[in-house]
Amino acid sequence: MTYFIQTFGCAANTADSERIATMLRDKGIKPARSVETADYVVINTCMVRESAENRVYGLLHNLQQQKKSVGPQLIRLWRKEQKIILTGCLVGMAVRDGSGKTMKRLRRKFPMVDEFLPIEEVGFDILPLRQDKIQALVPISNGCNNFCTYCVVPFTRGREKSRPYAEITAECLKLKAKGYQQVTLVGQNVNSYGSDIIKGVGGRGLGAINTIKICRKEIKPVMVKSMGKNRIPTLFPYLLEDIAKMGFGRVDFISSNPWDFSPELIRIIAGNPNISREIHLPVQSGDNEILKKMNRFYTREEYLQLVKGLKSKIKSLKLSTDIIVGFPGETKVQFHNTVDLCKKVGFYKAYISEYSDRPMTAAHKLYRDDIAPREKKRRWLVLERLINRQFRNS
Repeated sequence: MTYFIQTFGCAANTADSERIATMLRDKGIKPARSVETADYVVINTCMVRESAENRVYGLLHNLQQQKKSVGPQLIRLWRKEQKIILTGCLVGMAVRDGSGKTMKRLRRKFPMVDEFLPIEEVGFDILPLRQDKIQALVPISNGCNNFCTYCVVPFTRGREKSRPYAEITAECLKLKAKGYQQVTLVGQNVNSYGSDIIKGVGGRGLGAINTIKICRKEIKPVMVKSMGKNRIPTLFPYLLEDIAKMGFGRVDFISSNPWDFSPELIRIIAGNPNISREIHLPVQSGDNEILKKMNRFYTREEYLQLVKGLKSKIKSLKLSTDIIVGFPGETKVQFHNTVDLCKKVGFYKAYISEYSDRPMTAAHKLYRDDIAPREKKRRWLVLERLINRQFRNS
């Protein structure tokens, strides 16, 4: 018996697929050379953009056509009929819909799918089967509490849950012993790591927490401020430093939200040369009104101030970002504010997407997707030429 895993989406999905591979291997199932020849096809889905979701639909359609076109006699000679397993964000949203309506729609839409696997059933206690022997993805948290109005992640992955501190450091020590040279810490918002752990200590309120015992040492959680107010306590600066001191050649992290980027975190990065100088810092928009409609907890000015602080403390810094163009109601003037911010920051790379209306999100409920596709494409091209042409030529 053989398997093939097709992964769509982000680094978190890739890390999930590595654990699914272990689960299948432990059942005696071996990797297939292609999706067409596999007995088990696992499709790890993404819903962040409609385009990613459409690629999933396309693959499922092709597999269904393959099932219909292969004759029964050939199947008997070649292999048993292919089993299709769907997992990832599409299934995550269906599982979290208590009414059951989303799962019923999935079953009607994809009758060729044999099993819908919630990713929560593939726990972090399963060691990943990594193909890369140099760089390893290490999940440190799953889910998100921020509810940006355009984003489905809180609905597909649920509320943020941090892995135990000692579990993460133990995994990284094992990777170092195996000869891995690089690790990338993965989460939907890595720099809020540990907030839920701290809140769970003795049931105390945030104001009562002075120290917390982590790996036999007492540490004081870092309080992150946003727009001048205390927002959350975090353990990420400590975790990042502990892993950097293990001796890896390079330590990366993705993804980080600007409003949880504390001065302490900047100090840790600056003081450890093996922590990557390529930092991904999603901005999404350079206009304050659009940022507010997106439910992003910072202003344009605060983002630029953070960038200034990063550049002043960290030598050879290179910033990449995420940007959405054509958010509902975005005027040409507001788009120009994004262009202006990009020129001021000097991003070396940007992941630019045209706004995609996503089910269950606040933007889907509150705003009409009123920017014409042609105008979205025009704005996308402006930023693509401004930022990524230079990246491709470097």
